[in-house]
Amino acid sequence: MPHIAIKMLAGRSEEQKRKAAEAVTKALAESLGMSDHYITLTIEDFSAEEWQTVFRKEVTDKSDKVYITPKYDPKSLL
Repeated sequence: MPHIAIKMLAGRSEEQKRKAAEAVTKALAESLGMSDHYITLTIEDFSAEEWQTVFRKEVTDKSDKVYITPKYDPKSLL
């Protein structure tokens, strides 16, 4: 139970990903008042071109489920 999926542009180091995963897991556990024992997390890297499809599927098409709205146009990454 909860599973976190982080999808982002490629280019971060494994150390950066590990630190981000730990920080997000800790924040979620604290905000939900639960143990991090139950949290899983994945990180997927994408090129700027691939990101256009990911953004559409994960953000644009799911706008009713997005809690933090983007403040950029994904086309600006190309």
